Amino acid sequence: METVIEVKGLVKEYGKLRAVDNIDLEVKAGEVYSILGPNGAGKTTSVEIMECLRIKTSGEVRILGYDIDKEQREIRKRIGVLPQSFNAFEYLTVKENIDYFGDLFDRRLGADELIEAVQLQEKRNVWFMNLSGGLKQRVGVAISMVNDPELIFLDEPTTELDPKARREVWEVIRDLKSKNKTVILTTHYMEEAEILSDRVAIMDDGRFIAMGTPREIIDRHGSGSTCVVKAANDAALQAVKGAGMDSENKDGDLWVRLENKGSLARLVNLLSAGEVSYDEMLIKGSTLEDVFLKLTGKKLAEAEA
Repeated sequence: METVIEVKGLVKEYGKLRAVDNIDLEVKAGEVYSILGPNGAGKTTSVEIMECLRIKTSGEVRILGYDIDKEQREIRKRIGVLPQSFNAFEYLTVKENIDYFGDLFDRRLGADELIEAVQLQEKRNVWFMNLSGGLKQRVGVAISMVNDPELIFLDEPTTELDPKARREVWEVIRDLKSKNKTVILTTHYMEEAEILSDRVAIMDDGRFIAMGTPREIIDRHGSGSTCVVKAANDAALQAVKGAGMDSENKDGDLWVRLENKGSLARLVNLLSAGEVSYDEMLIKGSTLEDVFLKLTGKKLAEAEA
């Protein structure tokens, strides 16, 4: 596939602070590529350089084949951007807002086509100020598409949205992919990146600490599957420990690492002893959140703090 973003040795410094620390990135056409990590990791700074909104300190960046140092005008014509904390004109309707931003471009899509793309037909003539958070973000996605871009940057598009609204935005992103658009998504929601992305780069302290498909990253850095034995008694704990299985007690539940395909059958046999009691068994696979914890030594929430 065609390469639409090529970054080599990108650095961004603010005085003595190195916000982006020598990163490399390659994105192919038609991908949903997520850059995820906590706030302050360097995600937005990296993306804003690619969007021609910030000046890099050093490194090479090519967007859609154009050199970001020499051809920003051409890049801006061909990309769409939904920035963090997007807002539009409160007393304009959905259609009026889309028309306003569309008029800024020589080449543009029709407002009604964009309204249909983000499924806002029933809100076409509603003032922006009267929309819910999720609907406002859909308007933002529509505005990012007014120039029919080849590449769309969505910076934290679901931050502060409730779960229902977040999933509505997910559907819009899936629809963009179905239209063969390339989407760069920054997020600090690991689940969001895992569900939506073809490939992912996990960022922390200005560096990429893992890259690949969600499955590749989990297989490479995860801890495999774990069986959670809910409300296990002391007899269950002793049986598993005595058999040498890797386990620990967390808040009254027994967590047992499943090292191979035979581990589960072995565990079930151990828990069949008459003196053993528990409520239920749950199988938990590794997630991108688990990978982040393993690679950084902290949970994402702790990194945010």
